[in-house]
Amino acid sequence: MADRSVTLVVCGAPLTLRTSDLVNAFLGAGWWPRVVGTSAARDWLNADAVKRLTGQPPQFDYRAPTLERRADPPAALVVCPATFNTINKAAAGAMDTYALGQFCEAIGMGLPTVVVPMVNDKLWGHPVWAASLDVLRGAGVRLVDIHTGQLGAAPTKSGTGPEVMERFDPAWLVAQVDALIGG
Repeated sequence: MADRSVTLVVCGAPLTLRTSDLVNAFLGAGWWPRVVGTSAARDWLNADAVKRLTGQPPQFDYRAPTLERRADPPAALVVCPATFNTINKAAAGAMDTYALGQFCEAIGMGLPTVVVPMVNDKLWGHPVWAASLDVLRGAGVRLVDIHTGQLGAAPTKSGTGPEVMERFDPAWLVAQVDALIGG
């Protein structure tokens, strides 16, 4: 595939502290990442590092009407880390932020999409959670276990965010995107 652009949506969770590592992994594999953050990600994300690596700051808000529109959709979309709030809203079709808009549009277009839930065990049993994951799977979204990089999803034990973040291998995401699009 000629287009090697990927949109990386990051949410407000500990793994967002490693966004630079995720960006570097994609750059090293010949991808051109664009970072989009939820408002909750602002405090977790090193925007200066993202700009140094990609040449563009992360985008948190819709563009001003005077700015040029992005011409083509990316080849793939990755949501990592994906929070309880973001996953439930996307599954319900709510796109009240720019990041959710990107996520919902990717689902609607059938764009190859990889999602890495970072949701604690206290929320994992919420009655709407399983249904939201089923909606995403049914839409062709590839869920990736934050602990192993394999297909699937598992909770993060509350309070273990730093350990999970340290063990996470950004190459897992590149491999999942490559597998989805035949890269």
